[in-house]
Amino acid sequence: MSTVRETAVGLFVLIGLLCVAYLTIKLGKMEVFSGTGYELNANFDSVSGLRVGADVEMSGVPVGKVTGISLDSDPLRNQAVVRLRLNKDMHLSDDSIASIRTSGLIGDKFISISRGGSDHTLAPGDTITETESSVDLGTLISKYAFGGVK
Repeated sequence: MSTVRETAVGLFVLIGLLCVAYLTIKLGKMEVFSGTGYELNANFDSVSGLRVGADVEMSGVPVGKVTGISLDSDPLRNQAVVRLRLNKDMHLSDDSIASIRTSGLIGDKFISISRGGSDHTLAPGDTITETESSVDLGTLISKYAFGGVK
């Protein structure tokens, strides 16, 4: 009788641990099996506030994630290189625009993509050349407060 009870408790604990692991992955927005899609690069003058794991959206619909942020290896350009993983069914033209936006007034940063009109599509590993960096709200407020805005 005791072994049946111990087995039931052990099974209950195992199921509980599996549920906790599942919720940790889902609520933490971790991507365990994220091999689908393709990657593109985008060069920005400033990526202040953007984080790895941020959403990539088109028309308000999530179509990918930011998978990496690094500094360009060319010291003359002095730009940030953002690596994007887009859904496999997304096909962007070479004149698409990637912009860093903020959700709400003080929300998280994300990348918004505006589709271009060109017939040439970007291949995996290509770079989006048309980009718009984020607006630094602190700098904007300080310019306004100290008379730098004309």
